[in-house]
Amino acid sequence: MTNIRILLADDHRVLRTGLRLLLERHAGLQVVGEASNGREAVEAAAELNPDVVVMDVAMPVLNGIDAAAQIANRFPHIATIVLSMHSDEGYLLRALKAGARGYLLKDSAEAELVQAIRSVHEGKAFFSPALSRMLIDDYIRQLQQRGGEDSYELLTPREREIFQLLAEGRSSKEAAQLLNLSPYTVETHRGNIMQKLNLHSLPELILYAVRKGIIA
Repeated sequence: MTNIRILLADDHRVLRTGLRLLLERHAGLQVVGEASNGREAVEAAAELNPDVVVMDVAMPVLNGIDAAAQIANRFPHIATIVLSMHSDEGYLLRALKAGARGYLLKDSAEAELVQAIRSVHEGKAFFSPALSRMLIDDYIRQLQQRGGEDSYELLTPREREIFQLLAEGRSSKEAAQLLNLSPYTVETHRGNIMQKLNLHSLPELILYAVRKGIIA
């Protein structure tokens, strides 16, 4: 079994030590380095080439969101999971726009981190179930206030298939291969999906999918 190589970035040494002990109890997970601020995390990502970076949001020198953005820009093959105390969708959207593939609430990270690491390493997105539930409840309240109108119902069955694959982190090319379609056809469907749902970026699409409960 090939180990998933992990970089831990948090300014609290005790938390990093605890996460290391937690992860290294699981077969196939290897912590290859630690960083105490965002700048160190970017430098360590360049030096160590981990598969996954577990990144705290609030760190000195360079915060976790900006560090995640630099890593995603320079090393797109590295998946980043953001650890945060914030459960509102504003922080989640910022993390997604920065290129993060996972978002965990700190108070539940210990129970969910292993699953999150395995998921993002497979190219999937992962979010704390508690956060997903809050977003779903908020979405339902908004639907009730609007009288039950749901733009998702405008999507065709094929568009819904493509919507889910994109939300899970698949590229248009991968979606095309899975559905036996041309990449051009998938891109056309993607444009229609974004227009129907009034979305303007992939991070917004992923957030919408979380709120709908389509991905966890």
